[in-house]
Amino acid sequence: MTARIDRPLSPHMQAYRWSLTMALSIVHRATGIALYFGTLLLAWWLIACAAGPAAYANVQAFTGSWIGRLILFGYTWALMHHLLSGVRHFVWDLGYGFKTADREWLTWAALIGGIVLTVLLWVVAFTMGVAR
Repeated sequence: MTARIDRPLSPHMQAYRWSLTMALSIVHRATGIALYFGTLLLAWWLIACAAGPAAYANVQAFTGSWIGRLILFGYTWALMHHLLSGVRHFVWDLGYGFKTADREWLTWAALIGGIVLTVLLWVVAFTMGVAR
């Protein structure tokens, strides 16, 4: 007869020690969901371009407001972060980066790289006069 084991068969989240890799894996999924909503904003802009000057002016008024800019900035960050996290997952799919030091480096690179690319993209856009 088998003795009863007093432990969960499927560990709950409380059984794990949180790590940056775990947190950014969840953020990767969240940014994927956020990109769906940002794509709706992009579709609204494209439809407004086709609909004429009045519809386009409405979209531009929204995206030019502080809340619109904040949403666009968040969309840009979600896009950059999701891109770099996708590269991180691709490296793992190739069978590399599983050592602790490599895994931590890839995770920090995705986190910092997403922020840097977002800020750099917005600085370039403002410098060129695209986002005024």
